[in-house]
Amino acid sequence: MLAHSAATEPTRRDFLFIATGAVGAVGVAATVWPFINQMNPDASALALASSEVDISSIKEGESVTVKWRGKPVVVRNRTAKEVEEAKAAALSDLKDPIARNANLPADAPATDANRAAEGKENWFVMVNVCTHLGCIPLGQEGSFGGWFCPCHGSVYDTAGRIRQGPAPENMAIPVYSFMTDTKIKIG
Repeated sequence: MLAHSAATEPTRRDFLFIATGAVGAVGVAATVWPFINQMNPDASALALASSEVDISSIKEGESVTVKWRGKPVVVRNRTAKEVEEAKAAALSDLKDPIARNANLPADAPATDANRAAEGKENWFVMVNVCTHLGCIPLGQEGSFGGWFCPCHGSVYDTAGRIRQGPAPENMAIPVYSFMTDTKIKIG
């Protein structure tokens, strides 16, 4: 009877055993944490991961260029005429029939609806890098009123689709979403 009650009572040895274990666990965690933490991306990489753009001041027919992941991204408020011209293009007339829109499946056709913002077709967001050799095309230039690459003469329409010249693909549409009616998030 005496032996049974002594076994259930915590002893000073039990307390020291638990306290030593707790201090050891904290010590291991403090030692391992810097190694685990160094695997996280640094602040400069996180800053490039996404970019928020206030579009409230972009009037119809105007564009802004922002930098995202080191590349220029055009946000354009297209005119009604530009939208109509982009819609009127037949897929059979396009050099690249794929939308190249990161927000859609990889095989989505290059219609204007698949290149512009869903439900806000006047807003157009595109990585402004020529798909030929990576030059920066000039906006609202060329025979289709879209973008013209002066390096080798590639001509893109108002939906950023290659229409003439050596570029093999449409310019890329990055992942983006509308946070509000006046703010978009790229990336």
